[in-house]
Amino acid sequence: MKYQLPETETGKDVWQLAREISMSAGEILLDWWPKAKEISDAGQNDIVTNVDRECEAHIRSAIAAHFPEHGIFGEEGKGDDPTKGWTWIIDPIDGTQNYAWGIPCFSTVIALAKDGEVVAGVNFDPINNEMFHAARGKGAFLNEEKIQVNDVSKFEDVVLVTDPAYGPPSGTTDTLQMLRKIWPSLKTARMIGSSALSISYVAAGRMDIFVHHRLQPYDQAAGMILMEEAGGLITDRQGNRAQLYSDGVIASSSTIHQEFMEKTKHLQWRKPSSRALNPRER
Repeated sequence: MKYQLPETETGKDVWQLAREISMSAGEILLDWWPKAKEISDAGQNDIVTNVDRECEAHIRSAIAAHFPEHGIFGEEGKGDDPTKGWTWIIDPIDGTQNYAWGIPCFSTVIALAKDGEVVAGVNFDPINNEMFHAARGKGAFLNEEKIQVNDVSKFEDVVLVTDPAYGPPSGTTDTLQMLRKIWPSLKTARMIGSSALSISYVAAGRMDIFVHHRLQPYDQAAGMILMEEAGGLITDRQGNRAQLYSDGVIASSSTIHQEFMEKTKHLQWRKPSSRALNPRER
């Protein structure tokens, strides 16, 4: 289904607006980067900082100034149902633990969905000034250069990237078991602490496949459209096209996706999650 991207009163479409807002959010992150931050627990194996909250408030305000009728769903403030109507999906800092501990690997995610279908997405890394962005039917880009998934055809040449799962430890345990089983047939594997950047790197051909036990909408919204516009696949663990509340994520080229599915078909990681997905889970 094709959607006409909404425009501001000045004729600026949401794709351009998302890029501009993400850059201003990046300035907040860089301003706080050398300073001490207030860190508090946000759940099992998760934290939140004062900068997350400040940055999300800035993004919400900027969006509402142009599209007050649109919904907004964010990691810190939650909000509207991202599967209903025009809804912005935002993650002020993807890779908060990296950001909090001074590790320069994090980004800001801003995406827009119509009834759960992402139509534009931006993932901005302010440290490296890298803007990964895409809009439905318009391609995927890193800054101004068009990107596409790697055309590697042999699994032994594959660079896999993943991250530990939040919540119950079984998600991470299953991921590590899966990695142990397929490790001999991989080139190498990485964990970088930012799912949004990991998916962006696969879309840009820097890595070949990203897998995760399960992400929240704000972790993967921009990555979903980046992957598809870059010529790749992004699915759940059963191989179905990824949705905002998918059970597991696999992002790669079609060739590598097929091989991964074959190599992992009998592993626990491929089985449905024991905890049912809840579209209204906050």
